[in-house]
This record gives sequence, C-alpha cells and structure tokens, in this order.
Amino acid sequence: MRGKLRLLALVVILATVLYPLAWMVGTSLKSPQEIASNIGLLPKTFTPSNFSMGWHKFDVDFGRFFLNSAMVAVLTVLGNVTSCLLAAYALGRLRFRLRAMWFAVMIGTLLLPGHVLIIPQYILFRTLGWVGGSWPYLPLLVPHFLATEAFFVFLMVQFMRGIPRELDEAAVIDGASPYRVFQHVILPLSRPALVTTAIFSFIWTWNDFFRQLVYLSDLKDYTAPVALTLFIDSTSEASVGPMFAMSLLSLIPVFLFFVAFQRLLVEGINTSGLKG
Repeated sequence: MRGKLRLLALVVILATVLYPLAWMVGTSLKSPQEIASNIGLLPKTFTPSNFSMGWHKFDVDFGRFFLNSAMVAVLTVLGNVTSCLLAAYALGRLRFRLRAMWFAVMIGTLLLPGHVLIIPQYILFRTLGWVGGSWPYLPLLVPHFLATEAFFVFLMVQFMRGIPRELDEAAVIDGASPYRVFQHVILPLSRPALVTTAIFSFIWTWNDFFRQLVYLSDLKDYTAPVALTLFIDSTSEASVGPMFAMSLLSLIPVFLFFVAFQRLLVEGINTSGLKG
C-alpha cells in the first residue's frame, strides 16, 4: 500500500511538472480562436501552420535568431571554460601573495545581483565603442573570456582541491613547470568540472534575455529569446500560436544538450561540490 501511495505521489508531481510543457505544446498547435477561448489542453483543430507562420513572421527568418543564439552560447561556453579554468588553477593550486584575499574578493562578487552591474557595465562598454558597433556581441562575450563568472571559478577551485597535491609534486620532481603541470595533470583530471561549466553556461546563455535585450538593437542580430518578444504587441492576438511554436522550438537545443551530457553533468556536480 505504501509503495502505491509513493507511486501515486510521483505521478502527481510528474504531471504537475510536465503540465506547463504540455500546455505549451497544445497551444502551439491551436488556432487563434481556440487560444482566445482557452478551452482544453489539447487542440480540437490542429494548426501546424503556426510553425511556418512563426518561422517566416519577420523580415529575417527565425533560423537566423537560432544561429545568433547558438553562436553567442558556444563562444560563451568557450570563454567560461578557458578563463575560469585558468583562474581556478591559479587560486586553487599555485602559491602567491594575497591569494586568500583575491579568492575572498572573487567569492564576494557572488553577493552582487547581476542587475546592479548592468548600468556601469553599459557605460563602460559604450565608452569602449562596443555598444552599437560593427559587431554588437562584444559586450555579451568579452567578459566571459576574463573569468568574470565567479560561480564557475569557485566550482573549479573546489574540484581542484580534491585532486591530490602529490600529483603536482611528482610532476615538479620530474622537471615539469607550472604550465606543464596544468597541461598534463590538472587539465585531464578536471573534465567533470569543465563539462558542468559548459552545460550551465550554455543553458544560461541560451535562455538569457535581459542582457541580450540591452545590447542588441538590430533585428538581424537578435537572439531567440529577444526575438520571441516581437510576437507581442497591441495587434498580435493572432501571433500567440506562432510565438508558442517558436518557443517550443527554442527549447529543443537546450533539451538535446542536456540529454547528451546528462551523465557527465551529474558526475561533475557530485565531484565538484563535495570535494575540498
């Protein structure tokens, strides 16, 4: 009896979690009249044309927005993985003056809400000529190549503290420099933390809206989250279906990315958060 109650509870929780997704799928296939009436979860009349309408709704095909999002997400992943790994290696394995102070300062930046930094960052990037420039993605990408994501630096530092220092000492005895220790010892053993950083960076960047809205002004440069807002205006009641259709398509890359690296993600969380 107890097992049946647990199974029933799990089914109820699963249905509650999946309901928004099911509602989105159903709405993406409804006609404007059914959406306005808001009756039922599933459409009575399937309207697959919502996908075609959403894809060709604007002067630029929605595929361009997907490519922009993919480019920003991939470059952000590359920047975070590279810069945060180097910063974590310095803070977690090397010995230098005031190392503890710099690590504390880095941790302290986690206490600052991201929205507090938007205005000074915007002023800085505008002074540098990056806002509205020939390549408007610089404000979105350059900070990630400078190890500004303190959460990922902290995650990697915690992981590296769990790697035995005897490995470093053995490599140094064999004549390895700090660079070779990093290349041949730390880097190969840090794969779980790197994968965790890559997955979270991709998901957060793909779903990012506010920062991309601030710095992207031309339609051809929009990413998928920003482009979805174009469906909503005072005369776009009939565009709700296409908007949900494109929203559904925008979930697919994140879902596939998560499924492909799910095992490594769980391994990275287990080994990164508990060591040290």
